[in-house]
This record gives sequence, C-alpha cells and structure tokens, in this order.
Amino acid sequence: MPSSLSFWDIFIILIYFGIILWIAQWASRSKSDSGGAVDYFLAGKNSGWLVIGASLFASNIGSEIILGVSGAGARGNMPMANFEIIASLVLILLGWVFVPFYLRTGVYTMPEFLEKRYSKACRSYLSVISILAYVITKISLIIFAGALVFETIGVPFWTGAIVTVIATGFYTVLGGLKAVIYTDMVQALVLLLGTIAVTVFGLYALGGWDQMIEVITTASAQDGNPPTEQFFNLWRPVSDTDYPWTGMLFGAPILGVWYWCTDQYIVQRTLSAKDVNNARKGALFAGYLKLLPVFIFFIPGVIAYALLQEGVIEFSMENADQALPAMITGFLPTGLKGLAIAGLLAALMSSLSSAFNSSSTLLTIDFYQKYRPKASQRDLVRFGRLATIVLVLVSLGWIPFMKALMGGGIFHYLQSVQAYISPPIAAVFLFGLFYKWINAQGAIVSLWVGFVIGVFRLVAEFLANEGSIVVTQDSLLGVFLGINFLHFALFLFLFCAFILMVVSKMGQPQSAESLQLVTFQKQADRPNFQWSSDVILTVILIALVLVLWWLFSVWGIAG
Repeated sequence: MPSSLSFWDIFIILIYFGIILWIAQWASRSKSDSGGAVDYFLAGKNSGWLVIGASLFASNIGSEIILGVSGAGARGNMPMANFEIIASLVLILLGWVFVPFYLRTGVYTMPEFLEKRYSKACRSYLSVISILAYVITKISLIIFAGALVFETIGVPFWTGAIVTVIATGFYTVLGGLKAVIYTDMVQALVLLLGTIAVTVFGLYALGGWDQMIEVITTASAQDGNPPTEQFFNLWRPVSDTDYPWTGMLFGAPILGVWYWCTDQYIVQRTLSAKDVNNARKGALFAGYLKLLPVFIFFIPGVIAYALLQEGVIEFSMENADQALPAMITGFLPTGLKGLAIAGLLAALMSSLSSAFNSSSTLLTIDFYQKYRPKASQRDLVRFGRLATIVLVLVSLGWIPFMKALMGGGIFHYLQSVQAYISPPIAAVFLFGLFYKWINAQGAIVSLWVGFVIGVFRLVAEFLANEGSIVVTQDSLLGVFLGINFLHFALFLFLFCAFILMVVSKMGQPQSAESLQLVTFQKQADRPNFQWSSDVILTVILIALVLVLWWLFSVWGIAG
C-alpha cells in the first residue's frame, strides 16, 4: 500500500541522514584516522557503558527484527517475545562471565579467542562460519526487510536498498567501529522515539487498550487462531508445534549464548570498552533495553491486527511482516510518519553497519593479518576498509536472491536457522571456560559434528518444504525433521557437549600456562558479588524478567 510522503516527512528523514553522516565524519576525524587498527576495529578501546549498551541494542534491533516481531504480534505468536526477554538474561551472562576473559586476553575477534583457548583449526572454523552467516543471514535478511519498508512507502525496491546499503557502507568504511557505535547510539534513540510514537498513536486510534482487547477478542473468537485465552500468553503447551514452553525455556537460551556471548557481530561492542566495568554496565544497560521490544515492536503488531479488523489499514495476514509498515503508511499523521520511517531506517542502517564492520574485522584479523603478520597498522586499516567495500558489493549482488528464498515469517526463519548453527559453538565456548581438561581435539570434532548435523537438518528441511523430497511422518527422516527447532537446538547442544567431553577425555589436556587467561582460575576469577551498583542492577533486571513472565503467563486476552 504505497503512500506519498509530505514535505515535513521527507525533511525529518533528511535531517536523520544528515545527523548520521555528520557523526560518522566526526568519528573519522578523531583518533580512528591515525591509522591504528585498535582505533579502527575497536574504537580505540575507549567506549563508555552508555554507547556500548546503546550499540548492542541498536546492532541487534535491525529492520528484520522489528518487522519480524511486529509480524509475530499480528499473528498472535506471543511466545516469540520470549527471545527478546531471554536475551536480557543472557546479556547478564555476557557481562559477568564472558567479558572479563575477552578483555584480559586483548583479542580483536571471537575466533582469535577460540585459538587462544584451543587451536588455529578452531579459529579458522569459526571465522569462515561467521562470515558466511553474516552474508547469507544477517546482511541479506536486513536488506530484504528494509526492502519491505521501502516498497510500502512507495520507494522502488532497488532505489531504497542501494541508497541505504551504500550510505551505510560509506560511513562504516570512513570511521570504523567508532563511527558505528556512536551512530548506533543516535539510531537507538530515533528507533525508540519512532516505535513509541507508532504504539501510542495506534492505541489512541483504537480508542485505548480496552477497545483493542475487545476487537481482538471478537476476531479471535471467530477464527480461533490463536485461541482467545492464549493470545497474550508467553508459554504454550509441550505439544505446540512451533513454540513449546520446554523449547523456549531450555532451547532459546542456547541460541542466546551463541548470539550475545560468542558472536563477533555483537561482542565486538564490548571489546571496545575502556575497562571491564564499562563493558559489564554496557551489557546490563542493553539487557534493560531488550525488555522494550515486547512493548514497542510486538504490541504494535497486535495493534495493527486490531486496526486490520476495524478496516483502518490493509495488509495480508499471509505476509504479516508488513503489519508495521502498513500502520506507518496507512494512518500516521504528517511528521510522525517521517519519524517512524526514520526509526526503521535507523534499525536497518545500524544493523548493516555492525554486520559490515564485524565481517571486515574478521577478514582483516583472522585472514589478512594471519598471512601477512608483518603488515603495518595502516595496512590493516586499509584492508579493513577494502573488505567493507567488497561486502557492500556482495550484499547488493545477493539482493535478487532474497525474494526467492524468503517469504513471510522473517523472525521464525531467523531463529530456526540460528538453532541449527549455534549449539556446537555455544558448547565449545561455554564448557571451555569452566573445564580445563577440555582440549582442542574435542573442540574441533564437536564443532564439525555439530555443523554437519545442523546443516543436514537445514538442507533436508528446505528440500522437504520445496517438495524436492517426499518425507513421511513415520520415516526416520520424518521423525528427524519433525523435532521442533528449539528442541533440536537443545538436543544438538547436549550431543555436542557429550562429543566435546568424550573426545577430550581420550586425548591429552593442554598445558596449564596456555589456559591461564582463558579458563576460570579458582578464586581469582570468581566475580565479586558485593553489593555494588552492578550487582543491584543485575538483581533488578532478573526481577523485571520474572515479573514479565508472570504477568504474561496469567494475563489472558481480557487483560
């Protein structure tokens, strides 16, 4: 449903672009222009907790997340909000458990840390898998979701996608991580203002919360999907084929550990911290921000569903990921429409810039520097910028394939793919910190076994959905594919952990000296849980998560 933009909407969007490009120019003129790799890839290791937390949030909240979560709200898939809530708990793990090891080893990348803990083979594995995952899932999904936004506001697909990708690549190349994290801070603010405006105005148009509940109750009673009493319930029965509570409670955290604690795309923000305290506070701040998507992304999707029932806006429930763009273009007034679009553009650009910068860091540190160990600091920065340009071009080349590969349900697709690649990586990182006897042989075998099983599931599922193979439910392959993706993540994690331990026990442990900085050292590494501000913030965050779980568990459609 294309809609023309007014002068004021266009003006607000141009102001947003102007501010972002000015910040990028400022960042590029500061220390990052001195040619140092630390400045370019880790923002000079001088970031405070506020910019780290905002950057963690903005990097994660891309347009594919916003459209996917709001689409889930329109479908009544409230359990998907658990991915956002559980992320708050996993960020606590990042701040208290993982960050101290990353900072004291002085690593630039997660594969580099894996080499220090295990071997070069483990480093190469994670580098290749990470870069492929960024190009095929993160970058491509971000661009695809952004294209949905552009099409709904009347901007041609290629025009909007190319302009945004090139603009994002430009300031990423220009200023490195410092430009990325400082623009992320502004983009997080624009994103929050835009989505809050959509939520408030949408509720106002419906006549308030109670009126929205009445509309949803009537519509839900008519088609029974989802059942009225389950619309706002975070937990579904074990028999639920999509989001059983067992999968959410035990499977989803595995995806979270991989994404929030071991993925270069996210962790690189904490590596830029001044010190451990700022990194930890930044992770906790991001944990608080991750509680917001339930209200500013999921609820707008529910509002869009109610507005659809009232005939105020139009979109197809078969492609419910267009719910939020339909709200923006359908009835938001002048000015607010521009602010909301700027918020979606902020989400798109912040995620893209993070993906570009993390990928270029991996290519530079884990490949270029490995084969040219005597390369100067300026050479590293120059190659990093060149790598970003190449990634921009590859991403543009991938765009035409996205419509063939993606349909509705962006968020479900994203989480299911992550469920197939994350368990072995999460197991190797997590158990490697706690158990010194786990060795490199166990790690590499576990990684490859998990990779083969995960990719087999992914390919078989794709072929079955495309009709290329016929699968019966009572066949071995049918049973294998019938396992819920979250249960599959849990089983694969446990199996990889078993392989990791068995193979390690059969080999020789690594030397104590090589493990000194990368494993827990009894009392020395035990967190200081005195009543500091970090501990208080952690306790409050856990309490808020428990309150949300309780609230949405006992809260039916009637509120």
